[in-house]
Amino acid sequence: MGVIVNIDFEQQSPEIKDCVKSYWTKRADSFFDIRREELESKKAEQWLEEINVLLKEKKDLKILDVGCGAGFFEVLMGKEGHSVTGIDLTEDMIGKANEMIRIYELDPERVRAMQMDAEKLDFEDETFDVVISRNLTWTLPHPIAAYREWFRVLKKGGVLLNFDAEYAKHAHENLYSPENIAHTGISDDMKDECHEIYHMLTVSALERPFWDEAILKVIGFEEIASDKGFADRVYVEKDRFYTPDRMFSIRAVKADA
Repeated sequence: MGVIVNIDFEQQSPEIKDCVKSYWTKRADSFFDIRREELESKKAEQWLEEINVLLKEKKDLKILDVGCGAGFFEVLMGKEGHSVTGIDLTEDMIGKANEMIRIYELDPERVRAMQMDAEKLDFEDETFDVVISRNLTWTLPHPIAAYREWFRVLKKGGVLLNFDAEYAKHAHENLYSPENIAHTGISDDMKDECHEIYHMLTVSALERPFWDEAILKVIGFEEIASDKGFADRVYVEKDRFYTPDRMFSIRAVKADA
């Protein structure tokens, strides 16, 4: 199977990013509610267990959360003693993330969120020990550019953790399904808007995580491994956070040399 690496793949309409930003702006309030509920549930412990295995339970890490949303990883990893910087394109989400950080009384010198584009980071080279992301890559018009940026800001030996799913592939069945419990409170109009975004993005048509693994290798990552069984461990129960889309994890390391 061929892998798309040509820059022409990244030439997409600038309007896409505005559409994505508008969608998540409208979802900021409800997204904050469900992420806070998740932080108070056993789901948070399950996430932490998975992440600690992938990070080999290292302490006092400097973490960049790309596409931080309402601040789930800021709180989860901040409570573990790590320094966490969250970024998101959507101003309203950044407001919610910083509210979440305040609620959990985390040190704003160590845990913070700021508005920034995941595809064009305002950080120096080799700034972070870890780059982590959840449900972001499927929204990106330029995922190759994003992966290159994430590689750039990682320190040598740093780890990339990406959790995502092929949401567009089964949107007709899953987005509107009553089994998509996590989206129960989302209106049909918002679901239609999400479905429209799927069709605007080239990444929606790719075979993932195969494509991600191949791109990460081209960029220079090593020890690349994906796990399609992630959702079967973390999202077994059909609870408040359940979605029929099967999330996968990707782990990759920036070489020391």
